[in-house]
Amino acid sequence: MGEPHFRNFRVPVLKLIVISLIVGLLLSLFNMRPEELLTRFGDTVRAVFSIVVGWVETAVPYILLGAVVVIPIWLALVLWRYVRGKI
Repeated sequence: MGEPHFRNFRVPVLKLIVISLIVGLLLSLFNMRPEELLTRFGDTVRAVFSIVVGWVETAVPYILLGAVVVIPIWLALVLWRYVRGKI
């Protein structure tokens, strides 16, 4: 009974090993070392985080400005449908 579960696990693991080998070979062509990737990884995460924070800081005021108009209109339409459905 344990054999089908092992097969389901084995195929993705083999695919990951083959893909890792190919990516490793490609990175070695650019003289990349695992230590360099790991030290740069933290900088990359910080850079992505700062970009996302910048987008949020830019978008939130516009979202709030639009919500001042959109939410009352939406609420009025919901109430109108509710009242129309009761009559």
